[in-house]
Amino acid sequence: MKLGKWDIGIKSHYFAAPVVMVLFAAALFLTGRNDDVVLVEEIARNVDRKTGPSCNDSVVSCNLFSGKWVFDGASNTLYEEKKCSFMTNEFACEKYGRKEFKYQNWRWQPHQCDIPRFNGSAFMEKIRGKRVVFVGDSLIRNQWISMLCMIESSLLESSSKAVVQIDNLFVFQSIEYNATIEFYWSPLLVESNCDDPYSHRIKDRTVRIKSIEKHARHWTDADILIFNSFMWWLEPNMTILWGSFGSSDAIFERVETNLRLYEMALNTWSDWLEININRTKTKLFFMSLSPYHFQGESWNEGHCYNVTEPIMKEDYRGITTDTDMMRTAESTIQKLEKRGLKAEYLNITHLSDYRRDAHTSIYRKFGDLSDDQLSNPKSYSDCVHWCLPGVPDVWNQIFYSYIINSS
Repeated sequence: MKLGKWDIGIKSHYFAAPVVMVLFAAALFLTGRNDDVVLVEEIARNVDRKTGPSCNDSVVSCNLFSGKWVFDGASNTLYEEKKCSFMTNEFACEKYGRKEFKYQNWRWQPHQCDIPRFNGSAFMEKIRGKRVVFVGDSLIRNQWISMLCMIESSLLESSSKAVVQIDNLFVFQSIEYNATIEFYWSPLLVESNCDDPYSHRIKDRTVRIKSIEKHARHWTDADILIFNSFMWWLEPNMTILWGSFGSSDAIFERVETNLRLYEMALNTWSDWLEININRTKTKLFFMSLSPYHFQGESWNEGHCYNVTEPIMKEDYRGITTDTDMMRTAESTIQKLEKRGLKAEYLNITHLSDYRRDAHTSIYRKFGDLSDDQLSNPKSYSDCVHWCLPGVPDVWNQIFYSYIINSS
């Protein structure tokens, strides 16, 4: 068992709302449905005259995932990169030379309401005595680091900011709240030859499509679980292992990576959850696909390198967003709910698709780069992961809105 500490550098709707209420009330009157006027009055009471309906209002349904990015001249960040004790070199764009920071000034604005402002102290109170675990690949790790940076200001200055590693599990423990916020590396959810949290750049990916217990036993007693698994399934081919790694009678089958293989893995995951998760204790979340920007609407445009503005085209959808995979994940979660286990599907894909300006690009730590790569920065730009502060903070604000309003 590998034990150790992960060293982290310390370093006009004013007018619209009443008009809608009047028209709605008039329609109800004309149709004779006067009993519903009480509901209209309740909605009217819940309209904030400055910002519109709040997402906390129970009578106003709000799609947090449908909206637009609004430029906010003042900094809208909840923390500063260089002041976050948990920041890592993969997401530290300012540290690695990014000079413009407009990407930090865009605020996600849902069409029908406002996302509640993140309150680190309120969040920590909500998870007091609990265990929160982010499970998946480096994109869920991106979100986990974002969350740690967001809650840091709510911790005592004397609190330890250490993250302890136990094999695939990385644990931050808040002593004052008796809570942990953890990350577990499991990029395919099921067992694979890519399970080492550091040495996983393996060309021929091999999966045990029916085996998850090796990982899942580390999640059993969690109070809140947040999963993702998309990017690592985009390889054109994989090897399925029937049997165990190292077994003499194991059978290896080379297959094209397709939706059926992804669905099989998610079924293994959902079957384990159904049997092992405490329905009265554990809240489940699944993050949708985090989009990447190597291409745009055509194959000749859309790369993230040297881009400083979001895509502003309304209802933009990147051509690389695999909607079939997303539908497969949604279907699995819907089936799980029919079996009595609720998991929230947080569809952050569309809102993130606009933000090709916010990737780490060349502004992160890389391994050794060749002279050819250095002469052509676009060739090695990271258009998958996100600068922090940045887009994953919005994912966490949405996640926060679910947690803070839960019982």
